[in-house]
Amino acid sequence: MNAFRRRCLTRWLALVGLCHVGLGVLNWRADAGAISSTRPNILFVLVDDQRADTIGALGNRHIETPTLDSLVERGVAFPRAYIMGANEGAVCMPSRCMIQTGRSLFRLPASTGMMRKGLPAFLEAMKGKVEGRDWALLPRVLKAAGYETFHIGKRGNECVPAIEACDTNIERDDPGPEARARSSQAHADAVIRFLRDRKADRPFFIYLAPPVPHDPRVAPKEFMDRYDPAKIPLPPAMRPMHPFDNGEMTVRDEKLAPWPRTPEVIRRHLADYYAAITCFDHHLGRIVECLRALGQLDNTIIIFSSDNGLSIGDHGLMGKQNLYEFGGMHVPLVIAGPGIRRGRSEAFVYLFDLFPTICELAGVPVPPVAEGKSLVPALRGRRYQGHEVMFTAYRDVQRSVRDARWKLICYPQINRTQLFDLKNDPHELRDLAGEPGYAGRVEAMMKRLAAAQREWGDTCPLTVPNPKPAAWSPPPKEKE
Repeated sequence: MNAFRRRCLTRWLALVGLCHVGLGVLNWRADAGAISSTRPNILFVLVDDQRADTIGALGNRHIETPTLDSLVERGVAFPRAYIMGANEGAVCMPSRCMIQTGRSLFRLPASTGMMRKGLPAFLEAMKGKVEGRDWALLPRVLKAAGYETFHIGKRGNECVPAIEACDTNIERDDPGPEARARSSQAHADAVIRFLRDRKADRPFFIYLAPPVPHDPRVAPKEFMDRYDPAKIPLPPAMRPMHPFDNGEMTVRDEKLAPWPRTPEVIRRHLADYYAAITCFDHHLGRIVECLRALGQLDNTIIIFSSDNGLSIGDHGLMGKQNLYEFGGMHVPLVIAGPGIRRGRSEAFVYLFDLFPTICELAGVPVPPVAEGKSLVPALRGRRYQGHEVMFTAYRDVQRSVRDARWKLICYPQINRTQLFDLKNDPHELRDLAGEPGYAGRVEAMMKRLAAAQREWGDTCPLTVPNPKPAAWSPPPKEKE
């Protein structure tokens, strides 16, 4: 029996006697009658495409994020939070599925294609499997435990069965520039209406998932005017071009800026990006003030994160389809609320750790299928180990593993590796893989990468017999 199945069995046995699990997929139950009035409300905010280094209180002095700053000041920040990766270019899709099911990338309970089809199709696909042992959806678990569940946000590339399982599900994709400029306010308005109009006879779980700061990156003029592109510093790892083919060089995100990347273009993108973040931060502040006015803030846990990161010029890339530290998989994570200490945790965490974390905070039994490690010990000030290393993956073209100091990125289709000393080179400016004296370190990290693959069920080979050429040049400009 492998480690994953042992964990599932142990949790399952511990769960017996605490809750009733029926034999049908609809029969996950918690004792709603035993719900205490002291159970906390939970506001889970998951934005779209926000980098880990875009919160003022965490070191970015060029962005205005007063609401997020206040969360950092009264809660716990996790500067080493990641998503495990993606098996498609729309990185947000598997990311959200991992969060909502508590499963790691290679053990999602259904294909991401199935997750796009909605709750009825998902239930049909999972027929015959017992919820809580083979799969679970976070809103269903919380709702069965007596929480009022509310979602507002995008449907596209979302874990659709999860949002459809909410008591209230408001879908807003806001794809065009005009709608996107108003998106943060519209989402906040809906949450505030829900808070003011609801009967406060049970705790709430709000899943607020706006489509910002994903492109088109626009905001009302008052926010756009706050950022002068000429005054915004370039990313430390900004490059005109990526030095080789990483396997995803012309995906949609990479076409948002011409090649070679220029300082002027990248600064303009960053100015718009910061404006969109500041706009949402302002409207998140309105929600916080509403909670305060209703007397609910002191009993509400607020979780803030993003479904993935973004490059915007780092290493010559624009999107999230890469494994660099300030690229696709590194995300912000801040948790604040009653009983949560102030500070930061340097533990390695995945976003699917939020599933058992939210369950534990809510006093709800954790379904044994959830693979993550609850962050509650770190939130309460107790010793918390987190994950030993961070393993990340993108399709079959990139794999990575990092520890507290070293990071290796492997590109299986071109048989190439990179090695970075993150202690002395946090922005991955110097690739040590080919330098004298580092062959042993590369070999050791390759072994750790292979071990992480085995742990998480990844069968992708790390080399291929007939590698593709590593050289790459941009496609010709399209005629206007």
